Amino acid sequence: MAGAAAPAPGPLHIIGGPKTGGCIAGAVSLPPDGPGFETIHLDRSAFWGAPQTIARLQLFGREAQAAGLPPLLIEDISRARGGPMPGGHVSHQIGLDADVGLDMRPRPPLTEAQRNTVELDSLVRADGRGVQPALWSPRVVTLLHLAASLPGVDRILVNPTIKQQLCREVTGDRAWLRLIRPWYGHAAHMHIRFRCPAGQVDCVQAAPPPQGDGCDATLQWWFDQLDAPVRPSVPHRPPPPPAACKAILASG
Repeated sequence: MAGAAAPAPGPLHIIGGPKTGGCIAGAVSLPPDGPGFETIHLDRSAFWGAPQTIARLQLFGREAQAAGLPPLLIEDISRARGGPMPGGHVSHQIGLDADVGLDMRPRPPLTEAQRNTVELDSLVRADGRGVQPALWSPRVVTLLHLAASLPGVDRILVNPTIKQQLCREVTGDRAWLRLIRPWYGHAAHMHIRFRCPAGQVDCVQAAPPPQGDGCDATLQWWFDQLDAPVRPSVPHRPPPPPAACKAILASG
């Protein structure tokens, strides 16, 4: 399993933020499975995080199970000591972020072999302008509402089309939509980000999401880009971990 080195001992200490990268001491591991959840891609994902993150993901599984949803499929959280991840997941370096699959079609628990080979299906059409009717259902809305209601959630990143569909469907209490933020990709999984725990002075907290439900011109901007000329891609170079992480990452 990726990131399977031993965690740095001692009390919880988070250094860095979602844009700077960072590290974590005192991380704990999410079990391979539990009530309402299963981890997937064990051979290439990492499942360590702050104790608060792990407890909230386990709570998420129990609440999803109680709501009649299939087991959550959980991918990357962080490595045992944080730091750089394969694929350049900068925000996954401090034990406060987790990827959870969005496909809520009924299914039995996966076998061990299936958990390594399963590929999450995109809920978004190939043209990026609508959801896949065969995969979208009220269960997806329930899933995202449960996620946004977890303690300490900072924001949840999803594909702009998924946000757009929520804006069209959700009635009544829409306050939770503020935490559902559009971002590139994220058509097959959501990215949950938790706020810095109390007392973690070296943890860089991002500015809160703007007020309102986010179903405004700022959302339309994402769809306007589909008609814009394609820009040359620029190689992404993740930032180096903060200097204060050197001791934590030295043997991790």
